[in-house]
Amino acid sequence: MKRFLATVALLLALCMSFAGCDFLPTASSSSSSSSSSESSSTPDIGSGTIDNIPPYAGNSYVHINDGIPSFTADEITTTAYEFYSELDSLGRCGYAEACIGKELMPTEDRGSISSVSPSGWVQASYDCVDGGYLYNRCHLIGFQLTGENANKKNLITGTRYLNNEGMLLFENMVADYIRETNNHVMYRVTPLYAGSNLVASGVQIEAYSVEDEGDGIEFNVYFYNVQPLIYINYATGESRLATEGEIIVPQPTPDDSSSSEDTSSSEQESSSADTEEHDYVLNTNTKKFHSPSCSSATDMSAQNRQDYHGTRQGVLDMGYEPCGKCKP
Repeated sequence: MKRFLATVALLLALCMSFAGCDFLPTASSSSSSSSSSESSSTPDIGSGTIDNIPPYAGNSYVHINDGIPSFTADEITTTAYEFYSELDSLGRCGYAEACIGKELMPTEDRGSISSVSPSGWVQASYDCVDGGYLYNRCHLIGFQLTGENANKKNLITGTRYLNNEGMLLFENMVADYIRETNNHVMYRVTPLYAGSNLVASGVQIEAYSVEDEGDGIEFNVYFYNVQPLIYINYATGESRLATEGEIIVPQPTPDDSSSSEDTSSSEQESSSADTEEHDYVLNTNTKKFHSPSCSSATDMSAQNRQDYHGTRQGVLDMGYEPCGKCKP
């Protein structure tokens, strides 16, 4: 019943939030859609993975894996914590994860985050954007959930559309649930980039309420980092008004264009990675393997843990699957 009420509330919030938008960008040169289509049924990828996200077509998000998150039994806990990945060599955020309870939620007003310039931060203003400015310093884990302010590991360059009409609706649902039940929610947010782009193509959020085993909160959703009527260069963060009928979905950088030379190089790198030896942590219960620094590895119970040194292919041949977070 709680999940049903939460779903109804979310649908109502979606309908109300989209009522203020006049236009959405076209997904092809021959069609366009108005914001009223946003409140219609949202497409579901079903049992698909993050690798087969459909192109943006006017909906702010799609469900992944029938909405079922990928938390393992070893990861699920009622002990509150928060984790933020180190920035990569391009200054981009990695995934952020937390077990959120009232003990992590803020008790003070939000502070300034203007000192942080996330990767791809090239701010611009447009009359067609609500509030005027294209970008928000978008929290991966919202301030209302863990009270993080100017944490550069938790802020990405996100559009107003991504922040206000996508992620915020689900963050509010989680925050309301925790306040009403005093339960805990496993929460993981992963920004996804095309190649070496500085601006994320979108964000995946997974959530699972612990004490009631997902009865109150359970979702796995991908949000598109787009802005109606605006063309964004995801490689740099620069933007401009889109022309009529222009496709505005995230594009790979020129360095990632397909060519026989690039493909050959990629295959050689992949082959090399499979033959190099590394340290891994195996979970003999879930049959997943992790990098030693992965939070799932450090939290793993001793009876399920097996340390292994060898090639990645060797682990795969043993029947193990790579962790979806650390991607060893």
